[in-house]
Amino acid sequence: MKTVINNDKLILNDGRVISLDNSFVLPAFVDVHVHFREPGYEYKETIASGSMAAAAGGFTDVCTMPNLNPAPSNLEAVRKQLEIIEKDAVIGVHPYGTITEAGRGEGKMADMEAIAPYVIAFSDDGFGVQDGGMMREAMERAKALDKMIVAHCEDMELLAEGKVRESEWRQIERDLKLADETGVAYHVCHISCRESVQVIRDAKKSGVNVTCETAPHYLVLDTDDVEKFLSREPENGGRFKMNPPIKTPDDRDALIEGITDGTVDMIATDHAPHSEEEKSRGFARSMNGIVGLETAFPVLYTGLVRTGIITLNQLSEIMSINPRKRFGLENPDDLVVVDFANEYTINPAEFKTMGRSTPFDGWKVYGKPMFTIRNGEVVYG
Repeated sequence: MKTVINNDKLILNDGRVISLDNSFVLPAFVDVHVHFREPGYEYKETIASGSMAAAAGGFTDVCTMPNLNPAPSNLEAVRKQLEIIEKDAVIGVHPYGTITEAGRGEGKMADMEAIAPYVIAFSDDGFGVQDGGMMREAMERAKALDKMIVAHCEDMELLAEGKVRESEWRQIERDLKLADETGVAYHVCHISCRESVQVIRDAKKSGVNVTCETAPHYLVLDTDDVEKFLSREPENGGRFKMNPPIKTPDDRDALIEGITDGTVDMIATDHAPHSEEEKSRGFARSMNGIVGLETAFPVLYTGLVRTGIITLNQLSEIMSINPRKRFGLENPDDLVVVDFANEYTINPAEFKTMGRSTPFDGWKVYGKPMFTIRNGEVVYG
């Protein structure tokens, strides 16, 4: 029996009936960029807590970044992670393998051939691959293995010179030329500035096999918001500390334009939990990263759809349809039931994730996921 919608009721595989009063059924969401921290950093997040947070946010598939210990650069390390996923995950959890052996954008190459059958793609997220020759080799190997390169783009030399935005888009520009030459499927992580949107837009027009993501915080916040918050609550500045940092109002507008014209393909939260101590050192000293799985849809629905900036269909495309197509995660039986009628307040104390640091603490929003259904079974609600 398939999950069916009958009038104002959702009938599940097991015969369970969910009333749809004041609710709406959407394709379940996909996040291709999350950090679940296990193995190696379980004090921040585990596969169990992270996947439960994803389910609570309406997600039924996530792709986990490889900055773990051990880094998933060889078969033994990947298998260790897969064993935990098999035991503890309540949704689909798809690990990345690293590009380099340590996953830090330099050094020896990972054993890409051995791990390719078990990983969703290759990434050194957290570190840009600094050497162009190394990135070319990674792209050539990934192309031969029919796998995607997913790139955190950050040129450390430019960053050391204080050129934060240029460190992002210049490395994207380099990689787009390499992707064009090698023919690899290439995906850009968490773009945050207008120049990145433009170089990707131009590359798409020229036929490069490229997609990209941005994150909710780059679409509803800008530097003015950060400065106002820090002037009021400098001790809580860790809530706004992430990499890449939030940019200007013009950058936010360019990212939104990128969504409306199809340049920006998908939303990814870059869900990155840390301990309370690691995020309570003020803006300058707190670790980079905020949690996002349980706030992404309501924040974007409230900030972009209810304000008429994009449509609900567009939001569904960038949170579900597009990432499913690009990453091969299609599943029409995965659904989320969302309450659009009732306003609620985001309260990190109620999160399923072990992380609590979010810039959206206290926001009043609409669009709370009430039930998440994977393969016809309720995983949240």
